[in-house]
Amino acid sequence: MNANGAAGATGTITDVPGLRVGHQQKSGGGWLSGVTVVLPPPGTVGSVDVRGGGPGTHEIDALDPTTLVATVDAVVLTGGSAYGLVTAHGVQRWCEEQGRGFEVTGGVVPIVPAAAIFDLGRGGDFSARPDADMGYAAAVAAGAQKDRHDVERGNVGAGTGAVMGRGTFKGGVGTASVTLDNGVVVGALAVVNAVGLPFTTPVGAVEARAPDDFDKLNQREQPPPLNTTLVVVATNAALDVAECKRTASAAHAGLARALNPSHTLADGDTVFCLATGELTLDRSTEAARQLSLITLQSAAADVVRLAILDGVGSAVAVTTEAGTFDAYSF
Repeated sequence: MNANGAAGATGTITDVPGLRVGHQQKSGGGWLSGVTVVLPPPGTVGSVDVRGGGPGTHEIDALDPTTLVATVDAVVLTGGSAYGLVTAHGVQRWCEEQGRGFEVTGGVVPIVPAAAIFDLGRGGDFSARPDADMGYAAAVAAGAQKDRHDVERGNVGAGTGAVMGRGTFKGGVGTASVTLDNGVVVGALAVVNAVGLPFTTPVGAVEARAPDDFDKLNQREQPPPLNTTLVVVATNAALDVAECKRTASAAHAGLARALNPSHTLADGDTVFCLATGELTLDRSTEAARQLSLITLQSAAADVVRLAILDGVGSAVAVTTEAGTFDAYSF
């Protein structure tokens, strides 16, 4: 396995050929929120696994392996909690204009699932949250990108208002990729807005800080935390919807390895999985099929962990009318 090591690799989810990412955000004047759109190539298969106790989602049921449509036209990650899910309408409008979607009589119906983080009021104005026009703008930004473009990280897109550690530290957007020996690329993009703190530290560090730090934060008198970490995992391998679902499930292990605690009642932790189908896995025997899938799913967990830590490390401190959110120091 060669982490972030493919020729021309940027170490981002866009190392998966054909994948594009667009951000739109607003800061200042009461704002601290935004939206991120992951735009896969046409025909991409997708599914999702929700593990958090407080999710805010849109069109999730359409990604179940037992439903009619197998493909996904875009994935929306947004701020604004449940209010922000309206951003998917703007992305759907853009997809329709491009002729992207499930073909029906008279046109297309774009399949655009979405998930939201809670960032309401973090800029000072509770009503300052992403709308359909911001979703449309993020889709335009994604569509204008070139193949294998670099991805902005930190305080951008859906990570603009993200925080962690019970609202103490700034969270943000992170991304990473890995290339397997068989040429399969697995990438991840994460929006880190967690109740907890990083559980692991970079290689060479003495010990993990999160458990003690989080215990101290829990002793502070604060409102109940409302948070979510959102992840999109993508691969150039050919997977069916059920295999995408299982890969999304396996990828949650990376979230648990990166953040402590995770998947709490107050987190809406959600992982999407997209498979572009460019590369066929070895399915020559049942043993070969299982090994191929297990290797890919293990890599998905690893790359999710890296993307989350990248999001934490890329975030910078912000001061708004609602307070100061410090950068987390490993």
